[in-house]
Amino acid sequence: MDMEAQRFLWEGAIPLQIHLHESEVTTLPSPPPALILAPRLGYLPLLASHLKPYFSTALPPGVDTIWYIPTGVLFDLLCAEPERPWNLTVHFRGYPGNILIPCEGEDSIKWNFINSLKEAAYIINGNCKNVMNMSQPDQVELWRSVLNGNLEAYRRVSSKLKLEAVGEMNSSSPRSRSSMGEIDVSGQVKPGRVPVRLYVWNVSEDFDDLEDAPLIDSWDKVSYINRPVEIQGEGRFFTLHDAVKCLLPEYFVDKSLGTAESLTVGGDDEQRVLSEDASDDKKAEEEVETSSDDHVKASYEYEEPEIKLVRIQGIEPKLEIPFSWVANNLMHPEHFLHICVYLKVPQVNNTMS
Repeated sequence: MDMEAQRFLWEGAIPLQIHLHESEVTTLPSPPPALILAPRLGYLPLLASHLKPYFSTALPPGVDTIWYIPTGVLFDLLCAEPERPWNLTVHFRGYPGNILIPCEGEDSIKWNFINSLKEAAYIINGNCKNVMNMSQPDQVELWRSVLNGNLEAYRRVSSKLKLEAVGEMNSSSPRSRSSMGEIDVSGQVKPGRVPVRLYVWNVSEDFDDLEDAPLIDSWDKVSYINRPVEIQGEGRFFTLHDAVKCLLPEYFVDKSLGTAESLTVGGDDEQRVLSEDASDDKKAEEEVETSSDDHVKASYEYEEPEIKLVRIQGIEPKLEIPFSWVANNLMHPEHFLHICVYLKVPQVNNTMS
């Protein structure tokens, strides 16, 4: 991983202007909004220690929000044309437990982070023993490094987990070898798996400028996809565009991907990783072929969706960029790549006979 790029990510922050909801106000005049810089890699509930003293007229039990998605990902997804500061309204009571999983405080966020790290390790290495075997001091130091934005401490602990970066295509050096994408002596990238969390917002109306993009007014309009991308080094150059299409086989039918690179394997709710023996590889190819055949009919009835926007870590990279670079440099601390996609899905064409 490029150390300078990693440092930029860890130093990234979003200016917030946080308002207390009118139903929570107990004094006149209403308290002015709180202005705060929120780390992109952090989580909104972790701001509670700053907000509680500021809004001292309320005595909250905690901050209720979509706490398990990193702050930067929420910003990238919900603000098509990023506003600064990002205006948020805080509620201290009336948590919608029928919609969102309750947050029990910092421990909930910590264990969500550790469990995500275990998932990523299993996807990358086929097991999560290095994470499971972390000492208690290392667990504490790792979490504190994320909480405090301490990159040096994070690198010191995370290096023990052996979750290496993806090798770059066409490299002239065979030095970088890992199960996430090794480079052999010919410069080819060997098979590797990249943990990905994809957030897809489907829009029906077209827009040319992000300022004209419709607002997300319901989480029902956002699809959350938890899948790994499996790269096989043989064949053509594997780009970010290829990866997005692999992650969305329901929308994109491209049989060439079944021979050049292998698609992700696993459902939306579970991470199932194939072993690397020949029989499992053959089974994976059969599954990819079957999946493609199932969508052939759909390809005649639907126009191919248009990718209006891809945003990762606040960056809108070109779709032609090597996916290995994206995976190397834009990973979150729990080793998942969080990708926000705005997808214009055409209406169904019912004129076919």
